[in-house]
Amino acid sequence: MDATRRGLPRLSAMLDCGTPLWKVVPLRDEHGLPLSDFMMFVPGLRKQARPVIENTLQKMHRVLLKYQEVVFAHFNLPTNLLWVSLKNRPGLTLEIAAAIRECIPAAVLVGLKPD
Repeated sequence: MDATRRGLPRLSAMLDCGTPLWKVVPLRDEHGLPLSDFMMFVPGLRKQARPVIENTLQKMHRVLLKYQEVVFAHFNLPTNLLWVSLKNRPGLTLEIAAAIRECIPAAVLVGLKPD
């Protein structure tokens, strides 16, 4: 499935960090329903050689393309953070995070620590 047609950024766009996310991240789907989002941290990725960075981003992109519920994805290289917005489906965040970790073991799901 074509990433552009589904609204996912091309790989080069995933490296663009010029526009603040709060200006571009969608909050609702095409039916007005609220979207969920999550972040994953990939420690030290920005310090890697360019081919390693590109290979890692391609792996992420391939995983995200498998999920029609994903409506937005952005990787901020300076902070090593992947932001994903998706349509709500129980368990989907953990499913996608596990799929990303399977091909990028260093990736960590960012979450709140329970009290």
